[in-house]
Amino acid sequence: MSEDIFITEERIEGADDGPLAGRTVAVKDNISTEGVRTTCGSKMLAEYVPPYDATVVERLKDAGATIVGKANMDEFGMGTTTETSHFGATDNPAAPGHVPGGSSGGSAAAVAAGEADLALGSDTGGSVRCPAAFCGVVGIKPTYGLVSRYGLVAYGNSLEQIGPFGETVADAAELLDVIAGSDERDATTREAPLEAGETYVDAATGDVDGLSIGVPTELLEGADEGVVETFWDAIADLEDRGAEYHEVSLPSVEHAVEAYYVIAMSEASSNLARFDGVRYGQSGGYDGNWNETFAKAREEGFGDEVKRRILLGTYALSAGYHDKYYKKAQDARAWVKQDFDEALDGADVLASPTMPVPPFELGESLDDPLQLYLADANTVPVNLADLPAISVPAGETDGLPVGLQLIGPAFGERRLIRAASALA
Repeated sequence: MSEDIFITEERIEGADDGPLAGRTVAVKDNISTEGVRTTCGSKMLAEYVPPYDATVVERLKDAGATIVGKANMDEFGMGTTTETSHFGATDNPAAPGHVPGGSSGGSAAAVAAGEADLALGSDTGGSVRCPAAFCGVVGIKPTYGLVSRYGLVAYGNSLEQIGPFGETVADAAELLDVIAGSDERDATTREAPLEAGETYVDAATGDVDGLSIGVPTELLEGADEGVVETFWDAIADLEDRGAEYHEVSLPSVEHAVEAYYVIAMSEASSNLARFDGVRYGQSGGYDGNWNETFAKAREEGFGDEVKRRILLGTYALSAGYHDKYYKKAQDARAWVKQDFDEALDGADVLASPTMPVPPFELGESLDDPLQLYLADANTVPVNLADLPAISVPAGETDGLPVGLQLIGPAFGERRLIRAASALA
């Protein structure tokens, strides 16, 4: 097995039979596994072993899946390249020498490299779809509330969802069938809105005859020329199969990245306060002053990107700035939701390139955090709007994978799966 794909390689056997019997699954290392360390890609949690399984892990085991390891990730899910991991970067199996995307890069790489049949990641602002696009596999970001977050180490509670990776749309849909549904331990969940006998995998028919696709012009602006060409080729492919497209406008997405980062960093500041070396994380070594002890634990335990986001989030929530930044970001979020609802009133699905650029070379982008934040421009609006989206391979530009993103209405996963299965 590839060492840079997994942080911990350990087999967790599932039930003897079930819908995933004989299938192997890689699990992102911010999802709790009882008795197997869960590090979140951080020095802070390098030796943390959870005493319980996340709900999705329980469901995997009940379905007969075999978990083969805990996949590498950007530290606490904060990154777009998997290079902020304390345990080192992951190479991209589909484009060696390039990043696999992030933050669920190890999960996507495990599927792309054939190290696992399926994988679980988490998506706060694109962290399933970005690595799916960069590694040439399929990744689904479910509607907020479709999959339980119990046992997912929190980064941005109001934004994040656990989502499946597969080699094909049907593979990812099969995993979604197992993990979706309400959970009494997560009050934000609801039952999957399926008719009797319906499943997500059954929707993977590839039938797009009569499908109406809206293409938001704002999500093509500034994208790499080769990415845009590959995107239009994939749209032409869907047209050949009976779909039709029209352009739509989402004026609010111009502010989505700023709004997303204010909200996500604010939630991170709050969520990561528990990692102080006393409740969780490596000890700062008490020397008579608790503030010094906490500061030392956090100074040593967190990497640069995590510190940057905690500081920015704390600033945005502080007295005098809360209304100026956090409240404004929440207003922008409401505007983004409204824009998506209006666009989806006139289309079955919306389509864009998943990422505006092909995969970066390893080491190329770490010096410019802002460049990485802007690379999320096409994915973060979906999380702000609580909608489902899927990334499928659209082709290549200069030998590098390009993903096509399809976005649907809330709990419209079956529609997305049907449309996306025409391409993968």
